Amino acid sequence: MKREKMEVDLMIEKSVEYRRNIIKYIFNAKAGHTGGSLSVVDILNVLYNRIMNVSPENFDSNERDRFVQSKGHCVEALYVVLADQGFFPEEDLLTLCKFNSPYIGHPTKYIPGIEQNTGGLGHGLSICCGNAIAAKKDNSPAKVYTVLGDGEMAEGSNWEAFMLAAHYKLDNLCAILDYNKLQISGSNAEVMALEPLDKKLEAFGWAVKHVDGNDINALTETLESLPFEDGKPSFVIAHTTKGKGVSYMENNLKWHHGVPSEEQYKIAMDELNLAEIA
Repeated sequence: MKREKMEVDLMIEKSVEYRRNIIKYIFNAKAGHTGGSLSVVDILNVLYNRIMNVSPENFDSNERDRFVQSKGHCVEALYVVLADQGFFPEEDLLTLCKFNSPYIGHPTKYIPGIEQNTGGLGHGLSICCGNAIAAKKDNSPAKVYTVLGDGEMAEGSNWEAFMLAAHYKLDNLCAILDYNKLQISGSNAEVMALEPLDKKLEAFGWAVKHVDGNDINALTETLESLPFEDGKPSFVIAHTTKGKGVSYMENNLKWHHGVPSEEQYKIAMDELNLAEIA
């Protein structure tokens, strides 16, 4: 059973709700990759509420779409979205990072709705290439999506997968880059420069588009235009803001991993509550 597509104005409201929940559960857990979860959550919102054919009802179907979060350390955003989709009760997230809880700091297949264990960076795209090839061989309508981190782009396994996907003309595959331009030890430009990223990917045989990755309207328009070219895998360079939605976290390297104090928690929730009203 395929879900109805959510309207853009409702997805905009959802993003505020998701950000509030990300902060809430990270604060409760006293652990979490806050900045990246806040930057990626709009992408997950549009994928799950508008684009992908995947739900608790069809998760056993071979024709479901597949999603692998290769930047697995930002799993808090994925957990919040999966709970909202009904894969598990939201109150389960109160056990996040607690002793004996399956809700740990990276995705695992113990959690309903998660396709693959990830966290060792550079693995997700290769897995998705295999899924996309299998779907082609099965004549399945399934589409395959992954979200990569920009720091992860330095992994050589990604570039092997870029070559393979183009060679096998995997136009049922879409990779999305959460391009917030900050990683754990500094900016991408300082640690391992990526630019000109679009030209590199095009040279590897991918069809590439840029988008504001925190703009629900723009994301929807871009992802609804897939595939960008027949016979080519699609790559979305989604320009995002680390810590998006919380003023003191935005573009602040400190919040790659961080837990707000009680005072910071209140400020974050107040800002997000005001964003919901706006």
